[in-house]
Amino acid sequence: MSARPDVATAATSVAAAGTVAAVETVTAESADPCCAAPLPVLGRDVTVPLVTGGEVTYAALDYAASAPALQRVWDDVAAYAPYYGSVHRGAGYLSQLSTDLFENSRVTVAEFLDCRPGDQVVFTRSTTDSLNLLAATLPADCQVFVFETEHHASLLPWRDARVTYLNAPRTPEQAVATLERALADRDPYGPALVCVTGASNVTGELWPVKELAAAAHAHGARIVLDAAQLAPHHPVSVQELDVDWIAFSGHKLYAPFGSGVLAGRADWLRDSEPYLAGGGASRKVARRADGGVDVEWHTTAARHEAGSPNVIGVYSIASACKALTEAGFDSLVERERHLIAKVREGLAEVPEVRVLSLFGDDAPRVGVISFVVEGWNSSHFAAALSAEYGIGVRDGLFCAHPLVRTLLGSDPQDPGECGAPEAAPGERSEVGVPPAEGWGRSLNAIRVSFGAGTPDEHVERFVGAVKELVRDGARWKYRTEDGRCVPDRG
Repeated sequence: MSARPDVATAATSVAAAGTVAAVETVTAESADPCCAAPLPVLGRDVTVPLVTGGEVTYAALDYAASAPALQRVWDDVAAYAPYYGSVHRGAGYLSQLSTDLFENSRVTVAEFLDCRPGDQVVFTRSTTDSLNLLAATLPADCQVFVFETEHHASLLPWRDARVTYLNAPRTPEQAVATLERALADRDPYGPALVCVTGASNVTGELWPVKELAAAAHAHGARIVLDAAQLAPHHPVSVQELDVDWIAFSGHKLYAPFGSGVLAGRADWLRDSEPYLAGGGASRKVARRADGGVDVEWHTTAARHEAGSPNVIGVYSIASACKALTEAGFDSLVERERHLIAKVREGLAEVPEVRVLSLFGDDAPRVGVISFVVEGWNSSHFAAALSAEYGIGVRDGLFCAHPLVRTLLGSDPQDPGECGAPEAAPGERSEVGVPPAEGWGRSLNAIRVSFGAGTPDEHVERFVGAVKELVRDGARWKYRTEDGRCVPDRG
């Protein structure tokens, strides 16, 4: 891809820095997948204070929001940082090296996703940005079909299209049948796009993506896969799933720095106006005699990457893709199943806990589990897990309001929003008992999520904490402050 062997050699050396120890660690610890150690991540030794006194190692169990960065990714980025330079248009050595790393990262991501020849890999800010980009490329009169179960990143970008929202299915088979009926009944029969998640950010359940793709194509539609929750946990193949596009975020794939990916078919991307207008997207700009400007846009992925790109963010995604591939998804998936079983078995021993699910207990899933606790406000419960046990989880509606409301059996107009309890300001809970009926009642849920960097101790501590809180109540008073449930410190 580069005619500059000295630069290419330097780029390869930078990319290889810090990887030998990581590969050796993964290889040595992965002989037995069930007993394999977690991948090293940043923050694994961070300690946090407890309101009850002392400190404890922080248990990061909110991977579905943002996963901690792999140590391997951080080391690779640190090795590259001194060589950082502007990409594509610089004549200097560091600019050429950075350009090579940037474009080689595109190749790495394409290989990670098993893209087809001719597919484009466009770097964005996030999954949300990727799907908004795709929404901007839709052909005229395109209809979009999306289940109400989607994350808002997949549910909301289609503002300029005709959108059909499909009801939440209760089985994978029902999902396929629902989509087939909707596509067959569309009027007029023109271009169409289906948007579907690979794994729910609320229940963790895997969706029948390959079957949905077949249904879409059978009815002349295309399909985009929101792989934000799938790609960090399972191998994702564009060709095997037969999807037209895939979108995912780096910050959920153990890579920081605010980068994302949209990968897939080039035609809609090539035929639309650039997502952003500016340098990098333009190939040629000339003044006209009438005083206006003529622009010739790139037809490659650069068409939708105007401005100076997030080179470090892009490189961190490529590093994460390599690290997960080298670790081996078979081992990662098997170990995660082991953790999922621990959590689900532990929660099943608490009658007051109800785990949320669309497809039932036997549905395959990733390490994302949401639940409610009878008699508890979810924000209060999550605050107690953090303040008294050093466990970080998420509470709220998880930017999937329609899905959570459906799972909780609530009316769409009932109160409740992401992470905000309904308690009056200053209202307090009692020590030693669950909140009184009516205190901070909300329609929110609690979500625990984990992945390749999660030690067994973290999930074991979580299960033990849930049992203690339900049995004994909180050991501290809590109050509502700025829409959040926080420890009452006086």
